[in-house]
Amino acid sequence: MYIQTVVFSEPKAGSAPEEWEDGALAGVSFSPARPGQAPSQVRYVVADGATGGYASRQWVNQLVTCFAPDNPALGPKLERASMHSWLEWMQDLWAENPPVTLDVIDKLRFEQVGSFATFLGFELSGLDGPDPWWQAVALGDSVLFHVRAGRLLAVFPPLGPDDFNSDPDGVHSKPSRLNWMSDHLLLGHGVLVPGDLLFAATDAMAHWITRAVIRDAAKTWTTLSEMVHPAIFTRFVQDHRRADSDAEAMKNDDVTLMRLRILAGQPSYLLVCL
Repeated sequence: MYIQTVVFSEPKAGSAPEEWEDGALAGVSFSPARPGQAPSQVRYVVADGATGGYASRQWVNQLVTCFAPDNPALGPKLERASMHSWLEWMQDLWAENPPVTLDVIDKLRFEQVGSFATFLGFELSGLDGPDPWWQAVALGDSVLFHVRAGRLLAVFPPLGPDDFNSDPDGVHSKPSRLNWMSDHLLLGHGVLVPGDLLFAATDAMAHWITRAVIRDAAKTWTTLSEMVHPAIFTRFVQDHRRADSDAEAMKNDDVTLMRLRILAGQPSYLLVCL
Protein backbone atom coordinates (compact mmCIF):
# COMPACT_ATOMS: atom_id res chain seq x y z
CA MET A 1 0.00 0.00 0.00
CA TYR A 2 0.97 3.61 -0.49
CA ILE A 3 0.31 6.74 1.57
CA GLN A 4 -0.66 10.10 0.08
CA THR A 5 0.18 12.76 2.65
CA VAL A 6 -0.42 16.49 2.92
CA VAL A 7 0.26 18.84 5.85
CA PHE A 8 -1.55 22.15 6.28
CA SER A 9 -0.61 24.79 8.84
CA GLU A 10 -1.64 28.28 9.84
CA PRO A 11 -0.19 30.52 12.60
CA LYS A 12 -2.27 32.50 15.04
CA ALA A 13 -4.05 35.50 13.55
CA GLY A 14 -1.64 38.42 13.58
CA SER A 15 1.45 36.16 13.72
CA ALA A 16 4.01 35.54 11.02
CA PRO A 17 4.53 32.02 9.62
CA GLU A 18 7.86 31.75 11.44
CA GLU A 19 6.01 32.29 14.74
CA TRP A 20 4.03 29.05 14.28
CA GLU A 21 4.74 27.01 17.43
CA ASP A 22 3.32 23.70 16.25
CA GLY A 23 5.46 21.04 14.63
CA ALA A 24 4.85 18.26 12.12
CA LEU A 25 6.90 15.63 10.34
CA ALA A 26 5.40 13.19 7.87
CA GLY A 27 6.40 10.02 6.10
CA VAL A 28 9.74 9.12 7.69
CA SER A 29 10.54 5.54 6.64
CA PHE A 30 11.24 3.17 9.52
CA SER A 31 11.93 0.16 7.30
CA PRO A 32 14.08 -0.48 4.22
CA ALA A 33 12.22 -0.10 0.94
CA ARG A 34 13.00 -2.22 -2.08
CA PRO A 35 13.42 -0.38 -5.41
CA GLY A 36 10.05 0.64 -6.80
CA GLN A 37 8.18 -0.29 -3.62
CA ALA A 38 6.94 1.72 -0.68
CA PRO A 39 8.43 1.11 2.79
CA SER A 40 6.47 -1.21 5.08
CA GLN A 41 6.67 1.08 8.11
CA VAL A 42 6.36 4.88 8.12
CA ARG A 43 6.31 7.31 11.05
CA TYR A 44 4.49 10.62 11.60
CA VAL A 45 4.30 13.18 14.39
CA VAL A 46 2.52 16.43 15.29
CA ALA A 47 3.13 18.57 18.36
CA ASP A 48 1.82 21.83 19.76
CA GLY A 49 4.14 24.02 21.81
CA ALA A 50 2.66 25.92 24.75
CA THR A 51 2.67 29.69 24.25
CA GLY A 52 3.59 30.19 27.90
CA GLY A 53 6.48 27.75 27.83
CA TYR A 54 10.12 28.66 27.35
CA ALA A 55 11.41 28.45 23.74
CA SER A 56 8.42 26.37 22.64
CA ARG A 57 9.42 26.28 18.97
CA GLN A 58 12.84 24.79 19.79
CA TRP A 59 11.30 22.25 22.17
CA VAL A 60 8.75 21.16 19.58
CA ASN A 61 11.43 20.89 16.92
CA GLN A 62 13.52 18.66 19.17
CA LEU A 63 10.59 16.37 19.95
CA VAL A 64 9.52 16.06 16.33
CA THR A 65 12.94 15.40 14.83
CA CYS A 66 13.98 12.96 17.57
CA PHE A 67 10.74 10.97 17.41
CA ALA A 68 11.07 10.45 13.66
CA PRO A 69 14.83 10.64 12.97
CA ASP A 70 16.47 9.69 9.71
CA ASN A 71 18.10 6.78 11.54
CA PRO A 72 15.22 4.58 12.82
CA ALA A 73 17.49 3.03 15.46
CA LEU A 74 17.41 6.36 17.32
CA GLY A 75 13.61 6.57 17.45
CA PRO A 76 11.59 5.04 20.29
CA LYS A 77 9.37 1.99 19.99
CA LEU A 78 5.71 2.82 20.54
CA GLU A 79 5.49 1.08 23.89
CA ARG A 80 5.52 2.49 27.40
CA ALA A 81 9.01 1.41 28.50
CA SER A 82 10.71 2.64 25.34
CA MET A 83 8.76 5.90 25.41
CA HIS A 84 9.75 6.43 29.06
CA SER A 85 13.42 6.17 28.09
CA TRP A 86 12.87 8.47 25.12
CA LEU A 87 11.10 11.10 27.24
CA GLU A 88 13.98 11.01 29.71
CA TRP A 89 16.43 11.43 26.82
CA MET A 90 14.43 14.43 25.55
CA GLN A 91 14.74 16.11 28.95
CA ASP A 92 18.46 15.35 29.23
CA LEU A 93 19.13 16.59 25.71
CA TRP A 94 17.23 19.80 26.41
CA ALA A 95 19.15 20.43 29.64
CA GLU A 96 22.49 19.79 27.93
CA ASN A 97 21.76 22.13 25.01
CA PRO A 98 19.88 25.18 26.30
CA PRO A 99 19.15 28.02 23.88
CA VAL A 100 22.25 30.19 23.63
CA THR A 101 20.56 33.54 24.30
CA LEU A 102 19.79 32.99 27.98
CA ASP A 103 19.72 36.21 30.00
CA VAL A 104 18.76 36.30 33.69
CA ILE A 105 15.01 36.27 33.03
CA ASP A 106 15.28 33.59 30.36
CA LYS A 107 17.43 31.49 32.66
CA LEU A 108 14.73 31.60 35.33
CA ARG A 109 12.03 30.65 32.81
CA PHE A 110 14.22 27.85 31.44
CA GLU A 111 14.77 26.40 34.93
CA GLN A 112 11.47 27.13 36.65
CA VAL A 113 8.80 27.17 33.93
CA GLY A 114 10.43 24.89 31.39
CA SER A 115 9.00 23.92 28.03
CA PHE A 116 5.84 22.00 27.24
CA ALA A 117 4.06 20.59 24.18
CA THR A 118 1.14 18.33 23.44
CA PHE A 119 2.32 15.35 21.42
CA LEU A 120 0.93 12.79 18.99
CA GLY A 121 3.27 10.28 17.37
CA PHE A 122 2.12 7.41 15.19
CA GLU A 123 3.35 4.96 12.60
CA LEU A 124 1.80 2.86 9.87
CA SER A 125 3.12 -0.71 9.68
CA GLY A 126 2.62 -3.75 7.45
CA LEU A 127 2.16 -1.61 4.35
CA ASP A 128 3.81 -4.34 2.26
CA GLY A 129 1.34 -6.99 3.44
CA PRO A 130 -2.39 -7.70 3.47
CA ASP A 131 -3.12 -6.38 6.98
CA PRO A 132 -1.59 -2.94 7.61
CA TRP A 133 -2.27 -1.11 10.84
CA TRP A 134 -1.58 2.11 12.70
CA GLN A 135 -0.33 2.49 16.25
CA ALA A 136 0.08 5.73 18.18
CA VAL A 137 1.21 7.35 21.40
CA ALA A 138 -0.14 10.62 22.76
CA LEU A 139 0.04 13.11 25.58
CA GLY A 140 -2.48 15.92 25.40
CA ASP A 141 -5.02 17.15 22.90
CA SER A 142 -3.33 16.66 19.54
CA VAL A 143 -5.65 14.09 18.01
CA LEU A 144 -5.71 11.33 15.36
CA PHE A 145 -9.01 10.70 13.52
CA HIS A 146 -9.44 7.44 11.55
CA VAL A 147 -12.15 7.68 8.87
CA ARG A 148 -13.48 4.97 6.53
CA ALA A 149 -16.09 5.60 3.83
CA GLY A 150 -17.18 8.79 5.55
CA ARG A 151 -17.54 7.10 8.94
CA LEU A 152 -15.41 7.91 11.97
CA LEU A 153 -13.84 4.69 13.25
CA ALA A 154 -11.54 6.00 15.96
CA VAL A 155 -10.52 9.15 17.80
CA PHE A 156 -7.16 8.95 19.58
CA PRO A 157 -6.87 10.15 22.26
CA PRO A 158 -10.62 9.60 22.78
CA LEU A 159 -11.55 13.26 23.26
CA GLY A 160 -14.95 14.83 22.78
CA PRO A 161 -16.01 18.47 22.34
CA ASP A 162 -15.97 19.12 26.09
CA ASP A 163 -12.52 17.63 26.70
CA PHE A 164 -10.43 20.53 25.35
CA ASN A 165 -9.22 23.07 27.90
CA SER A 166 -6.31 25.37 28.71
CA ASP A 167 -4.42 22.77 30.76
CA PRO A 168 -3.91 19.64 28.62
CA ASP A 169 -1.45 16.84 29.26
CA GLY A 170 1.80 17.04 27.33
CA VAL A 171 5.53 16.49 27.20
CA HIS A 172 7.41 18.58 29.79
CA SER A 173 11.09 19.47 29.83
CA LYS A 174 11.21 19.35 33.65
CA PRO A 175 12.60 16.05 35.01
CA SER A 176 10.14 16.11 37.91
CA ARG A 177 7.36 15.38 35.39
CA LEU A 178 8.97 12.30 33.83
CA ASN A 179 7.17 9.56 35.78
CA TRP A 180 3.86 11.41 35.55
CA MET A 181 4.21 11.62 31.76
CA SER A 182 5.09 7.96 31.46
CA ASP A 183 2.09 6.96 33.57
CA HIS A 184 -0.32 9.17 31.60
CA LEU A 185 0.97 8.31 28.13
CA LEU A 186 -1.82 6.87 25.99
CA LEU A 187 -1.33 4.10 23.42
CA GLY A 188 -3.72 3.20 20.60
CA HIS A 189 -3.96 1.18 17.40
CA GLY A 190 -6.25 0.35 14.50
CA VAL A 191 -6.50 -1.68 11.28
CA LEU A 192 -6.17 0.00 7.87
CA VAL A 193 -7.70 -0.77 4.45
CA PRO A 194 -7.31 1.03 1.09
CA GLY A 195 -9.39 4.17 0.97
CA ASP A 196 -9.05 4.97 4.68
CA LEU A 197 -8.22 8.50 5.77
CA LEU A 198 -6.21 9.55 8.82
CA PHE A 199 -6.30 13.13 10.07
CA ALA A 200 -3.83 14.32 12.72
CA ALA A 201 -4.62 17.73 14.18
CA THR A 202 -3.43 20.03 16.94
CA ASP A 203 -5.98 21.25 19.45
CA ALA A 204 -7.72 24.16 17.69
CA MET A 205 -8.38 22.06 14.60
CA ALA A 206 -9.11 18.88 16.57
CA HIS A 207 -11.64 20.69 18.77
CA TRP A 208 -13.36 22.10 15.69
CA ILE A 209 -13.54 18.62 14.12
CA THR A 210 -15.09 17.00 17.21
CA ARG A 211 -17.89 19.59 17.11
CA ALA A 212 -18.30 19.60 13.34
CA VAL A 213 -18.86 15.85 13.03
CA ILE A 214 -21.77 16.12 15.46
CA ARG A 215 -23.44 18.75 13.26
CA ASP A 216 -22.74 17.09 9.90
CA ALA A 217 -20.19 14.27 9.72
CA ALA A 218 -20.47 13.73 5.96
CA LYS A 219 -19.86 17.41 5.19
CA THR A 220 -16.94 17.56 7.62
CA TRP A 221 -15.02 14.65 6.13
CA THR A 222 -15.80 15.71 2.57
CA THR A 223 -14.52 19.23 3.25
CA LEU A 224 -11.30 18.05 4.89
CA SER A 225 -10.62 15.23 2.43
CA GLU A 226 -11.05 17.43 -0.65
CA MET A 227 -8.92 20.35 0.54
CA VAL A 228 -5.96 20.53 -1.86
CA HIS A 229 -4.18 23.89 -1.52
CA PRO A 230 -2.65 25.77 1.45
CA ALA A 231 -4.45 28.97 0.42
CA ILE A 232 -7.79 27.17 0.69
CA PHE A 233 -6.85 25.90 4.15
CA THR A 234 -5.82 29.40 5.25
CA ARG A 235 -9.17 30.82 4.11
CA PHE A 236 -10.99 27.95 5.82
CA VAL A 237 -9.26 28.66 9.15
CA GLN A 238 -9.71 32.42 8.89
CA ASP A 239 -13.42 32.06 8.10
CA HIS A 240 -14.02 29.84 11.11
CA ARG A 241 -12.04 32.11 13.41
CA ARG A 242 -14.47 34.87 12.47
CA ALA A 243 -17.60 32.69 12.76
CA ASP A 244 -20.41 34.15 14.88
CA SER A 245 -21.68 30.77 16.03
CA ASP A 246 -19.80 29.08 18.88
CA ALA A 247 -20.47 25.75 17.19
CA GLU A 248 -18.72 26.91 14.00
CA ALA A 249 -15.95 28.98 15.57
CA MET A 250 -12.30 27.95 15.74
CA LYS A 251 -10.00 29.16 18.52
CA ASN A 252 -7.34 31.64 17.45
CA ASP A 253 -4.32 29.41 17.90
CA ASP A 254 -1.63 27.83 15.77
CA VAL A 255 -3.30 25.22 13.58
CA THR A 256 -1.93 22.03 12.03
CA LEU A 257 -3.79 19.40 10.01
CA MET A 258 -2.03 16.36 8.56
CA ARG A 259 -4.03 14.17 6.17
CA LEU A 260 -3.07 10.66 5.11
CA ARG A 261 -4.91 8.76 2.41
CA ILE A 262 -4.33 4.99 2.23
CA LEU A 263 -3.95 3.82 -1.39
CA ALA A 264 -3.79 0.32 -2.84
CA GLY A 265 -1.30 1.47 -5.51
CA GLN A 266 0.84 4.41 -6.43
CA PRO A 267 -1.09 7.66 -7.08
CA SER A 268 -1.51 8.53 -10.74
CA TYR A 269 -0.43 12.15 -10.28
CA LEU A 270 1.52 14.43 -7.96
CA LEU A 271 0.16 17.85 -6.97
CA VAL A 272 2.76 20.45 -6.00
CA CYS A 273 1.54 23.67 -4.34
CA LEU A 274 3.76 26.73 -4.80
